[in-house]
Amino acid sequence: MAEIEVFGGGIFGLSVAYACLERGASVRVIEKHHIGAGASGGVVGALAPHTPDNWNAKKQFQFETLIAAPDYWAEIDAISGLSSGYGRIGRLMALDDDKAVALAKGRTVSAVELWHGLADWHVVSGVDYEGWAPPSATGLYSYDTLSARMSPRAACQSLARAFQRRGGEILEGCDTGKGADATVLCTGYQGLLDLSAALGQEIGKGVKGQGLSLQCDAGKMPQIQADGLHIIPHQDGSVAIGSTSEIVWQAGDTVDYQLDALHQKAVQILPCLADAPVLQRWAGVRPRGRRRAPMLGKHPLQDRVFIANGGFKIGFGVAIRIGQVMADLVLTGVADIPASFTVSANLD
Repeated sequence: MAEIEVFGGGIFGLSVAYACLERGASVRVIEKHHIGAGASGGVVGALAPHTPDNWNAKKQFQFETLIAAPDYWAEIDAISGLSSGYGRIGRLMALDDDKAVALAKGRTVSAVELWHGLADWHVVSGVDYEGWAPPSATGLYSYDTLSARMSPRAACQSLARAFQRRGGEILEGCDTGKGADATVLCTGYQGLLDLSAALGQEIGKGVKGQGLSLQCDAGKMPQIQADGLHIIPHQDGSVAIGSTSEIVWQAGDTVDYQLDALHQKAVQILPCLADAPVLQRWAGVRPRGRRRAPMLGKHPLQDRVFIANGGFKIGFGVAIRIGQVMADLVLTGVADIPASFTVSANLD
């Protein structure tokens, strides 16, 4: 039985740890703070697919995770006895001109082929979403049935509990391991900074994001993507709004005027949110690899050390598949990783 240590208790670390455990390894998660302490502890929880056109390995990788998600999270929640807040609720996006409508209709056709009938992309009117639909110059919207939501913190807690109940070990408040046959670093933006310093070149950085949640029960309404925002109805009767993307920042965990502006923009898009009480305001730093895609593979300087990092904005949307391919790599030495996701793709 191989012994594996995974550093980082966010969604990447937990997904990799769980996948390795399910393959028969003895697995320990080392988390410096607490489960979901970093970017995985946000409030938004949007699982939004890439458009079904100009298909590539990256889009296929994400599609495989999103299709697997309902069964995966149902199993995790059943084992843990907790709720991840997962729900495949769909996504609504305004079509503001004839060109956008034509493009959306083309995606309706391509989704049949590329999504294999497992999800759909439609052009719809806003009649069924009165009071919830964002402004649309044409009165039409694209709607897909693949988009989903989850509660990031709740999902991390559910996966962590399931991992422990399956026999995995979690050490919180700890930054050193006990020694293992292999190590996987899922250490967020600080891990990217450490690797950049070790290699003498920028491998990635931290991009700050701010979001908030409101008390507003939107029932079975879909998530909305409009004007750069995600507006996500959650299972607990809240609505999450996010997020900013700040390349330059000083304090990674503080909110400021940029979140106020984001809130105001959301109310302009959906006036029904105007009087909704604020439940939480959140800020955190997300890991962004230099290619913006996740970064997976062997550590370029250390033997038997592997990296799974850089899930900028799509971490929860690819985490299941990342756990699988990293378990393959760590335990067998072979993995089906898209070329753009590899560590080597981020090196000069």
